[in-house]
Parts: sequence; structure tokens; C-alpha cells
Amino acid sequence: MSFSKAMIVGCAGKALSADEVEFFKREQPWGFILFARNIGSRDEIISLTSHFRELVGRDDAPVFIDQEGGRVQRIKAPLAPNYPTGRLLGELYDQDKDNGIRSAREMSRLHAADLLPLGINADCLPVLDVPQPGSHDVIGDRAYGHSPQKVADMGRAAADGLIEGGVLPVIKHIPGHGRAMVDSHHALPLCDTPHEELSKHDFEPFCQLARMPMAMTAHVVYAALDEDNPATTSRTVIDQVIRGEIGFDGLLMTDDLSMKALSGDFQARTKASFAAGCDVVLHCNGVMQEMAAVAEATPHLSGKAEDRAERAMALVQAGVTDGRSGDDIAALRRGFEDLISVPA
Repeated sequence: MSFSKAMIVGCAGKALSADEVEFFKREQPWGFILFARNIGSRDEIISLTSHFRELVGRDDAPVFIDQEGGRVQRIKAPLAPNYPTGRLLGELYDQDKDNGIRSAREMSRLHAADLLPLGINADCLPVLDVPQPGSHDVIGDRAYGHSPQKVADMGRAAADGLIEGGVLPVIKHIPGHGRAMVDSHHALPLCDTPHEELSKHDFEPFCQLARMPMAMTAHVVYAALDEDNPATTSRTVIDQVIRGEIGFDGLLMTDDLSMKALSGDFQARTKASFAAGCDVVLHCNGVMQEMAAVAEATPHLSGKAEDRAERAMALVQAGVTDGRSGDDIAALRRGFEDLISVPA
């Protein structure tokens, strides 16, 4: 059994407080996640990610970020270019399928080139949700489009680009957030679509990328599957759909436990997520009182969850990349900017 606890947590600022240092040393989280509040200068980011790893004694401890492009991009210019949305890349696919796929792969390879030198080795990308007309804009232009096949093609290219650059991809939000009529950050979405339609449409991109190393759950109730619990805390959805029908056998992490879609206190949310079959829980906001409650209810990584974590991290061990030089990356960036007309 691993000494690491099966949780990914955030911190409050650009450097760790004394309380955070003590907490991370004691609780030994498996991974960490950064948000805009944590992003300072290049040196500050490197210092923060190095400090995380020093405290848990693992040089390859995963540090996650949401670096999609568009409105969900935590590191912006001048540290990284301001990248386009998934929707824009999907429009390239509509004009020329090969160019669209190329754009998704190259943008992810550039994300990896931006992130890995900062000590960030995991990106919560690609978004495999397929939005429906009238759904809430929480996904919106983050999605590649409305066709399951296009989303699958573009998502695979995006994941491959990250892997080529030594960064771990996380497919999200399994088994699909595209029909949510409310933002799960603020309320619990209820989807009443029949199972057959979900299978043909919403689940399809996840089925095609089921061999990816990690996935993040959707805080969405699928009434046709489990009318009482969102996917994150539903044993039925995880066993029968995510692990069964979709066939995903990678490391399954929750979406953020502090989102208001979930009910109960933080210990209850944590226990419900593990009881449903999640491998790792995610807590993002860096609030110490909440993190302590999550940690108290979180087990150490063991069994299948530990095996899945080890398989995922094998992709990014020692920062292995495809060997491109700085000049190669610069040329790739110029070509990408020409392709999608993104300013440097």
C-alpha cells in the first residue's frame, strides 16, 4: 500500500503557509492542483511545485492544472500564449478534418512545453462533453462541438499531444456533462435523457478514449441510471457505465468536492465518492478546514487504485518527452499560430 493518501488538493496562494507545509507533510496527498490564485512569476511557480514534491518526497508527484485554452486557462500571457477555445479548434475540423485534428494535437503539445518546465505534469484536458441545445454554458465553447465523433477525434489528438510532451491528460467529465442545464459549481444538474440516447451520444467519446490513463467524473444526476445520486457518488453509474459500458479502467478522480452540486459535509462527500468507486478525490479551493475534513475521510492509495495511479504516472516519469528541442517547439508554435491565427 502506498504512503500517499488518495487525494489531490490545492493551496491558498503563490507560496505555502506554515499550516499548509505541516498539513501536506502529515497527510501526504497523492497530487496537487493549481489555479489562477497560485500563479505568480515563472520562478514562483517552479518554487511552489518543487515545494509540493519536497514535502511528499516524490519527485514525480502529479501537479495538475486546468489549461484548456479560452476562458479555462490558468496560466496566461506572458508565461504562456492565450490559446483558443475548443470550439474554435472544432470549427477548423469542420473546414478541414485533418487540420482540426492537427490543431488539437499541436496545441496540447505546446501546453506541455509551457507546463512541464514549471513543474506541472498533468493537465485536465481534453473536454469530451458534447453540449446539447439549451444546456448551460458551463461547458459551452470549451467543447469541440456537437458531434460525438468530432469530439472523440479532437479529444484523442489533444490527449496524444500532452502525452508526447510528457504531461498526463485527464479526460472529463465522464460520462458526460453536455446536457446539464445548470452549472454544477452552483447547483446539481439533473439529466432525464433515456439511457439509450446517452449511450449513442454522450458516452461515445468516452468509449472511444476509454484507454486513457485518467478521467474526471461529472457531478450530474442521470435519472435513467440513478435518480438519487450524481455520477461522482453513484455506485451504479461508476460500476455499470464508467467501468462497464464505457470500459474505462484508468484512474478515476472526482470533480471538485467543494462544488455545490454535492450535498453533505466534506467527510460525507469524500466517503460517498470512495464508496461509489472513485479512486482519488479532488479538493480545489485551498481552504484548510475543508481539506482537513477531506483528508480525515481519505484512505491511502492501495489495490486497483494504486495500480491505476502507477500506470498513469508511468507516462510522465522523469518528464520524458518526444525529444523536441527548443527550436523545434518554437517552429511548432509558429506553425500553430499560422494555422489558427492566435497572437503570440
